[in-house]
Amino acid sequence: MPATPATFLEASPPSAGPADIRLVVTDMDGTLLDDAKRIPDGLWPMLAELRRRGVLFSPASGRQYATLHRQFARVAEGMVFIAENGTYVVRDGVELSSDPLDRSVAGGVVRRVRRLVAGGADVGAVVCGKRAAYVERTDEAFLAEVRTYYAEHRIVEDVTAVGDDVIKVALFDFGSAEHGTAPALAEFAGTHQVVVSGEHWVDVMNRTANKGTALRGLQRALGITAAQTMVFGDYLNDLEMLDAAEWSFATAGAHPEVIRRARHLAPSNNDGGVLRTMARVLGL
Repeated sequence: MPATPATFLEASPPSAGPADIRLVVTDMDGTLLDDAKRIPDGLWPMLAELRRRGVLFSPASGRQYATLHRQFARVAEGMVFIAENGTYVVRDGVELSSDPLDRSVAGGVVRRVRRLVAGGADVGAVVCGKRAAYVERTDEAFLAEVRTYYAEHRIVEDVTAVGDDVIKVALFDFGSAEHGTAPALAEFAGTHQVVVSGEHWVDVMNRTANKGTALRGLQRALGITAAQTMVFGDYLNDLEMLDAAEWSFATAGAHPEVIRRARHLAPSNNDGGVLRTMARVLGL
C-alpha cells in the first residue's frame, strides 16, 4: 500500500472498464457531507442508478441509526446503516449486528468525565443506546452539537441509570479531542477502544467494535468480497473500514494516518469527492 496514495481522478482510466463493485460504504462527516453538513444533491439520482445496478450503498458513521435513517428517509428501504461507529448495524428496522458495552465500563467513563468537568475541562458525555442517546449536560452549546449527530436524544438526571442497551459512550470536547479528552481516558485504552472520531469527538467502545468489523460482517452476510467493496473515509475511526476494501479512498484533507492507510485519494468532501469518484470507478 503506498505511503502517499495517488489521486484516483488524476490516474489513467481503468483499461477494463467499470469496476465490479457490489458495495459502496462511506463515512458521513468530512467525507460525504460538505463542511455545512449537507448531503450533495447529486447523490439522490446516483443512488437510484446504484440500486438499478444492484449495488448496495451504506452510510457508516459515528452518528446514531435514527439520525442516519432520517437523513436518508427517502431511500432508506433496503439500505444498511452502519451506525455508532459500527456498534449497531440495521437494515429496514431490523438489527443485523450490535456490540453492547458493559454497563460498568460505561459508568466508569461517565464518572471519569465528571471528574474532568470538575477540574475545569469543557467536555460532555453522550451515553449511546439502541433506542436513544442520553445526556446530563443541558447547556445549549453542548445540546446543539448533540442534536447534529443524535436525532433521538434525552436529557436525564443520571446517564448511568438508563434502561437501554448501551453501545458506546461518546464525548464531545470543545477543545481538541485528540490532545485533550482522549489522553485523559488512557485507563480504558488497555481493554477498550478509545477512538478519536472527529476534531471534537472521542468514542469509547468494545475492543471488537469498529466500522471495519461491521463491514466485514456485512460482506460475509452478503457474499461480497473486499475486491467488490468501495470505501470512503477521512478520520481515525475509518481506518479499519478502509482495510476491509480494496477500493479504499481517503478524501483530500483527511487525517494523515487515513491518507497513509487508504489505497487512493479522492477529492475533498467540499468538492463532491465521493460522488465524483463513484462516477469514475463505476462508469456512471
